[in-house]
Amino acid sequence: MAENNEERDIITLTDEDGNQVECEFLDTVELDGKLYCVVEPIVGSEDYEEGSCYIFHIAENEDGTVDLTPVEDENELNKAFEKFLENNASACSGECSGCAGCDDKK
Repeated sequence: MAENNEERDIITLTDEDGNQVECEFLDTVELDGKLYCVVEPIVGSEDYEEGSCYIFHIAENEDGTVDLTPVEDENELNKAFEKFLENNASACSGECSGCAGCDDKK
């Protein structure tokens, strides 16, 4: 696997059980007036599989902090994922191992 020398944006998420999962921030997606955060776990856990991306609602609190909550509606999740793919189509190398969203895969 080739090393990527670009600096990655790493965030640490804490799930409802208090487990911390380091993730690479991939993108922010706006769809139907809502904001979504797309991340990929760096270190897997029972609930987060390495190599998969996860999409969360972004909600800004009155105090300026941000909450990320999982998207539970499958239709909404699929729409947000399609928008993420559309926004990042030019950045795709076609060499990802787990992505099913690219028509250029060999």
